[in-house]
Amino acid sequence: MTTTELEISVTVADLFEPLPLLHGPAMRNRFMMAPLTSQQSEPSGFLSKFDKDWMRQLGQGGYGLVQTGATIVEASGIACARQPGIFSDKHLPGLTEVADSIREGGGLSAVQLHHAGHRANPYFGGVPSPASNRTLPGIAALSTAEVERIRDSFIAGAKRAERAGFDGVAVHGAFGWILSEFMSPMLNDRTDKYGGSLENRARFTIEVIEGIRRECGPDFQIGWRLSIERYGLRIEELREMTAEILDRELIDYLDLALWDYNQIVHEGAFRGRTMLSVFTDLPRKGVRLGAAGRIRSAERAGRLLDEGCDFVLIGRAGILERNCPVLVESDFEHESPALPVPADFLRSGGLSERFISHLRGWGDFVRPGSR
Repeated sequence: MTTTELEISVTVADLFEPLPLLHGPAMRNRFMMAPLTSQQSEPSGFLSKFDKDWMRQLGQGGYGLVQTGATIVEASGIACARQPGIFSDKHLPGLTEVADSIREGGGLSAVQLHHAGHRANPYFGGVPSPASNRTLPGIAALSTAEVERIRDSFIAGAKRAERAGFDGVAVHGAFGWILSEFMSPMLNDRTDKYGGSLENRARFTIEVIEGIRRECGPDFQIGWRLSIERYGLRIEELREMTAEILDRELIDYLDLALWDYNQIVHEGAFRGRTMLSVFTDLPRKGVRLGAAGRIRSAERAGRLLDEGCDFVLIGRAGILERNCPVLVESDFEHESPALPVPADFLRSGGLSERFISHLRGWGDFVRPGSR
């Protein structure tokens, strides 16, 4: 074995070290299953047998922590077909079943809390809820009271997740959804306490996180998903906001949602640096930091630890092989199957027709013409 191969093996081995969190139990390893939309749920947000089977498979896959897909905190915040919900106590039986199945597999669990904001889809019963009057023609901005109602819905969703037996929640602050939208000076021209300065635009997110910590138990874990690109977001502002959240230890882990973890900043103060490095060099005290972004091999996952991450988020690789961490542990040179794959490959792995139908829309995932 060459020196380079030995270094890679040592780094990959580090992925299987436990990771303590600020609250509650430690992750048994450094693999976190990313929150993936699968469009398998029933009307009104009830979990289907397909949701439960998918989460059961992931629960047995060897992950340190498994997140659900984007789970709406209000019925009107829906973005897409067959999205799971946590806006009613009637959702608790299905959620409890999922939390139990993940726990039986030995991993931690979290519900990703979501509201689509201005991107809510009326076709599925959503009510577009923009931060600004100018975002959507003919649709007024949320009032201050409406923002506070949605804030409280996030907190209520977290409390339901705790009642269902989940170890924590992950607050969805990425991709232009409502919390990300409020952070954007392009999408937020408000003049109330939720608009204007960076402090005011960050207030929605901070109040959600602080409310969850206040209302839930001392062992309940809080994650925060952050994206950096598009929707008028400014990396300098996001870094400043993140620095405060890390310094105050408001969360247990930060999930950087990157399209590719090697992405470079092309303008501004951090031009030429990787987007990842802009955040990994922040003091983080006891908060853990991980990233997603086309992690398709054991070697690439290991390199993320070298670049300052505490854990890695697995997305597409986890769809292709639900037990990705187990496969990596048995073979430090493991790589995911090449995309696109035939639909029958996904069926044989246990994916439902609903999920496969959704994946066909990804463009590069399911081989065209395969049935």
